[in-house]
Amino acid sequence: MKQISTRFSMAVHTLSLIAVSPNECTGDFIAGSVNTNPVVIRRIMGMLKKAGLVDVRPGVGGATLLKEPGRITLLDIYRAVDVTEENRLFRMHESPNMNCPVGRNIEQALQSELQAAQSAMEQRLARTTLEQLIGTFQ
Repeated sequence: MKQISTRFSMAVHTLSLIAVSPNECTGDFIAGSVNTNPVVIRRIMGMLKKAGLVDVRPGVGGATLLKEPGRITLLDIYRAVDVTEENRLFRMHESPNMNCPVGRNIEQALQSELQAAQSAMEQRLARTTLEQLIGTFQ
C-alpha cells in the first residue's frame, strides 16, 4: 500500500526545530534530528522557502522562520511541500473496465467521498498551528 509522502512530517519536524532551536538550525543539524540525508532537508527547505515560511542563509548560516509559529498552520506546511498531485490526496486506479457496471461508475461514485475526506483533513490541519503543536513537546 502506498503511503502519503513523508515530506509533510519532515517539514513539520524541520519548522518545529527551527522554532525551538533557532540558533542551531543548519541543514546538517536538522538532518541529524530528522535522521535523514541533508539533501532531503535542503529540498524540503527549498519548498518551505518558496512558500514564504522560512529564510535560509547559504552555507552554515542556518534558517529562520518568516512568520511566528502561531501564524503557521499545519495546512500551510502541508500545502508548502506538495504532498498531493493536482490537489488530490486520493488517486483513482487507472483504466477500470468500462464494460463492468462497477468499473464504469466507481470513479464518479467514489470521488465525492474522497474529496469530502480530503476536505475534512485539510480543515483539521488548518485548526492547528505550529505553536500549538510545539506546545505538546514540553
